[in-house]
Amino acid sequence: MPREIAAWFAAQHWQPHPHQLDLLAAQGDVLLMAPTGGGKTLAGFLPTLAQLLQDPHEGLHTLYVSPLKALTHDIARNLSRPVADLGLSIRIEDRTGDTSQTRRARQRVDPPEILLTTPESLALMLSYPEAPRIFGALKRVVIDEIHALAESKRGDQLMLGLARLRSLAQGLQVAALSATVENPPALARWMGGARVVEADPGPPPDIAMLDVARPPPWSGGGGRHAAQDVMDAIAAARLTLVFVNTRAQAELFFQALWAVNDANLPIGLHHGSLARETRARVEAAMAAGALRAVVATGSLDLGIDWGDVDLVIQVAAPKNIKRLVQRIGRANHRYDAPSRARIVPANRFEVIECVAALQAVAAHDLDGEDDARRPGGLDVLCQQILLTACAGPFDADALFAEIRTAGPYGGVSRAAFDDCLDFAATGGYALRAYDRWQRLVQRDGLWHLRDPRAARAIRMNIGTITDTEKLKVRRSGRGGAPLGEVEEAFAAQLSPGDTFLMGGQTVRYDRLRDMVVEVTPNPSRQPKIAVFSGTKLATSTRLSERVLALIGDPGAWDALPGHTREWLELQREISVLPQPGTLTCETFLRGDQACLVAYSFAGRNANQTLGLLLTRRMEQAGLGPLGFIASDYAVLIWSVDPVDDPAPFLAPDSLREGLADWLAGNAVMKRAFRDVATVAGLLQRNLPGQRKSGRQATFSSDIIYDTLRRHDPDHLLLRLTRTEAMRGLVDFGRIEQMLADRPRIVHARAPHVTPLAAPLLLEAGRVRIEGEGAERLIEREAARLMAEAGLADLM
Repeated sequence: MPREIAAWFAAQHWQPHPHQLDLLAAQGDVLLMAPTGGGKTLAGFLPTLAQLLQDPHEGLHTLYVSPLKALTHDIARNLSRPVADLGLSIRIEDRTGDTSQTRRARQRVDPPEILLTTPESLALMLSYPEAPRIFGALKRVVIDEIHALAESKRGDQLMLGLARLRSLAQGLQVAALSATVENPPALARWMGGARVVEADPGPPPDIAMLDVARPPPWSGGGGRHAAQDVMDAIAAARLTLVFVNTRAQAELFFQALWAVNDANLPIGLHHGSLARETRARVEAAMAAGALRAVVATGSLDLGIDWGDVDLVIQVAAPKNIKRLVQRIGRANHRYDAPSRARIVPANRFEVIECVAALQAVAAHDLDGEDDARRPGGLDVLCQQILLTACAGPFDADALFAEIRTAGPYGGVSRAAFDDCLDFAATGGYALRAYDRWQRLVQRDGLWHLRDPRAARAIRMNIGTITDTEKLKVRRSGRGGAPLGEVEEAFAAQLSPGDTFLMGGQTVRYDRLRDMVVEVTPNPSRQPKIAVFSGTKLATSTRLSERVLALIGDPGAWDALPGHTREWLELQREISVLPQPGTLTCETFLRGDQACLVAYSFAGRNANQTLGLLLTRRMEQAGLGPLGFIASDYAVLIWSVDPVDDPAPFLAPDSLREGLADWLAGNAVMKRAFRDVATVAGLLQRNLPGQRKSGRQATFSSDIIYDTLRRHDPDHLLLRLTRTEAMRGLVDFGRIEQMLADRPRIVHARAPHVTPLAAPLLLEAGRVRIEGEGAERLIEREAARLMAEAGLADLM
């Protein structure tokens, strides 16, 4: 360690950790696994500081890549202190979507020594002809929170960017940082080969269920029953982060807390649909110690360093063990202090899931992928080919060799690459007659942009995030303050006078002007429309397996609260308990309807698909299915006639029968095609001087999809769409895996509604609550249904 850095550590009264010294001495690529608060980021930058102290560098020396824009601002602030203390005369700048055009242009001419960016902004920089000059002398790349990138197409995009950087900068060293990875060697291989450094994990967290005065409701997911208990915990702590799983839950739980905030404690709200200025104000208030709590979603999951947070509360089951560990680490962001966290189940089923999650954390059993990680997406590869052409003419053989050095693309075949190149050049067989998709041309053995002016449109549509189209929300009037954004589909349902929650306040919808939703604060009215319709998170496979094992083992029920043990005991008396290795099904009559419940524990997306496939098969069998409801744990179908034997309906071949035909004309496939076509560059939402609305983009996408199905059914994008839909949106692979893991089907014929099925039926009958009267109706229906299931004494 250089003496200047050793003296700096001593001045802070710190001792460098062994893993920090290991990275300082490392020669090749490294994957550092260290707990939150363990000095990961400083470890990643120590070699940079040492090299710049010993050898002043001209131009860009170190590139830092983060999954979150907010992290780049935080790192810039934290890094400026040691840089100043060490007397280094260097520039540290960030480059994200929020960076001004003026600064971006200057950075291409005169890059700083340390640049902090995101995968999307890196891809954009690499698409300019100046890229060889900007990155030619680059020495190091630091990738923060790599686990958050590795499981998505953003990770594919980043690895392709790294492959390009390696071709531009010889001897480049990569240091990747993470606190939550189940299988570090597999991640290191995905990076293309890296040495794994594992730090001392530090003290185990202090994590438990929050003591609450009332048991959770039978269904629903808001956690509002525990608002007073959470408020009491906030009052007893210095600074609390209250995590929820969705943006709608954040708005609703924030309102629930304010309703019981008798001491008027300062509480903030933070989620991705709030205006950037609003989020920045909340972050600044936290850093200044001006808040006692913040209700947040995943927007605060990663990396932001607030050492004063002494309590984390997770409201509703975390659905994912890694997510829970990441959130726990936000409390006591110090290496030598245990993180303190409490969990609040939102309903009775979630009590079991939360106990299972606590046991998984204690066993350090994270959700992880197998060694054979998902290969890189070919739609991302198509985008990379177009971006490469934006930077200048390229040789196909050289580009193929470069792409094969990217970990996720190490196994890509030349035929697959050529398919992507042909698509990027012409749009493919059925589209090559259209001039708009003739984008690349080969001259003198090199591939060029056919029209250099197309580069601007390609760059404007860069990225792999294809969220639902959003509209800005502003206060009415000239220069109205930005509040955030809502989904376009939600805005289309609004009529003047409708109210909804935004940024913790009730606002009244006034009008839609120039694709901006204009609203007026209206605190006197109750919001009657939920603010977001976002997808609910599905429970991970690993956590679902633990929940199933816990339910099926009465000997392990001592870990459960008394009301949950009694619930499961009643289930055992009336029907059967789901068990690992078996697929438990129940049938019973309710009124004049027959009910079938399949306890798959396969997650919400997979169960939604399973419900659609089973109702399709039941329709073919003449049983008259009327509807179904899917949760993370089960699917319940009600029909005119009963299912005598579920086994034939659940046979894998039976479920696969007609699946492709059903999907082909389904909205799920069209949505998957739109996403794939957008990433691959076929659809361009943003064009110079204009932007297509979500409806316009969907209309264009649907026309192209139908055209390709008729005239080019083997088109690259259709093949990718089928793969994406099966794996992601419909999660059929998880259904198949569940059936393979549980080959034996247990069929229980119950005399009436069973205790485990009752919450599902209540969810099926749920209506939007728009006032006290409707809420009383819901409570009466819940009481009646629970009495029918034998659960009246457990209310």
